[in-house]
Amino acid sequence: MSGGGTGGHIFPAIAIANAIKTLRPDTEFLFVGAEGKMEMEKVPAAGFNITGLWISGFQRKLSLSNLAFPFKVISSLLKAKKIFKSFKPDAVIGTGGFASGPMLNVSAKLGAVTLIQEQNSYPGITNKILSKRVDRICVAYSGMDKYFPKEKIILTGNPVRQDILNLGGKRERGLEQFGLSSNKKTILVIGGSLGARTINESILNCLEAFEKNGIQLLWQTGKAFFEIANQAITRYANKGIKVFDFIMNMDYAYASSDLVISRAGAISISELCLVKKPCILIPSPNVAEDHQTKNAMALVTHHAALIIKDNEAREKLCSETLALINDIERCDKLSENIGRLAFQDSANAIANEVLRLINIKTK
Repeated sequence: MSGGGTGGHIFPAIAIANAIKTLRPDTEFLFVGAEGKMEMEKVPAAGFNITGLWISGFQRKLSLSNLAFPFKVISSLLKAKKIFKSFKPDAVIGTGGFASGPMLNVSAKLGAVTLIQEQNSYPGITNKILSKRVDRICVAYSGMDKYFPKEKIILTGNPVRQDILNLGGKRERGLEQFGLSSNKKTILVIGGSLGARTINESILNCLEAFEKNGIQLLWQTGKAFFEIANQAITRYANKGIKVFDFIMNMDYAYASSDLVISRAGAISISELCLVKKPCILIPSPNVAEDHQTKNAMALVTHHAALIIKDNEAREKLCSETLALINDIERCDKLSENIGRLAFQDSANAIANEVLRLINIKTK
């Protein structure tokens, strides 16, 4: 398994591994990540072994770090080859992130079953190149034959953390765990696993209004903004504002919430569809081909979410949030519509495809 950099690459990989493990308990797993990235912490926490490559992305703007990029690629390809020959995998699955490119490239050449799990509606350059070499490409959006060989594509949706698949009975336990009241509305803010500065700064502007309106807040800030947010909430008497750099128990966070404010990353979108939460999406403008806006619009066109542009969030988020959370009928309609867009059992679909390809290759 190779993928990382953000939760959007890590958690699908873990979900697929767990699905394969359920189907074939005798399977051995090795994750390959990028040294110093969050997968080196999150994967062992999920119970899997991981090794790291010396690899990072190429900066689009002028940067001295780009001078090391060719050496990192060569180093990673050599180490990936060494890992392959030592572990001898039957299959290698890439879910995106810096490390998956070298690992899949080497594995395809050396004869393992290779599979890409592409989460987004617009793939990155690495997956476009790898698509010509791998055996299968599992996608979450239709129309991906614009980018990938049509005969290799299978529409599976995005795998998500298993614990969010069933939130039944978790609301009260979640509210208790976070120290929140069951008599007040709760907003969950998730800027992605690394945080989102625009969302965080917009929420800072909302704190006073949330307190006046008796709104509770579960706020995942990411590490970079955590101290700023933590200091800011000390000015408010409302004990229902909870700040975290990272929320591990997202099932309880989703179950506790009445409304979600989020970026529009592919995995966040998939999770929101499955948990059927009314949401306000603020797509990141700092992604290739503005694919987060395309992800968000896939919901908006089905009246399944609201969208606020990144450059308008600081001005509009507070009023839009208060208007929505107090409109029960509108929230119920958004919840109903977003639930219709959910892909069920994506991890199992991918796991079965991997095992099928292995069986074909070993016959």
